Amino acid sequence: MENEISVVDAKERSRYEAVDAEGNLMGFVDYRLHPGVISFVHAETLPEFRGQGVAGRIATQSLDDARALGLRVKPLCPFYIDFLTDHTEYADLVKREGE
Repeated sequence: MENEISVVDAKERSRYEAVDAEGNLMGFVDYRLHPGVISFVHAETLPEFRGQGVAGRIATQSLDDARALGLRVKPLCPFYIDFLTDHTEYADLVKREGE
């Protein structure tokens, strides 16, 4: 199943989207882009795709992209806050208060 999930940055909608092999939307995270910072504001996996690793794939792709673009990350969404707590390999991306 994992290889059937594609994650794309739908820039025109300011969100990352996960789609399956048929192009069906599986989940997304809305973001806001500011100079040097990306804020992740709301993540959602559609009910029929929950439990399949969709949100984790979106988070990994979006955070890898943020790193590649030299962006700091401001997690506003509870899922991203928890994901970043559990995945310390992304801790260097998190924008701290006062930065």
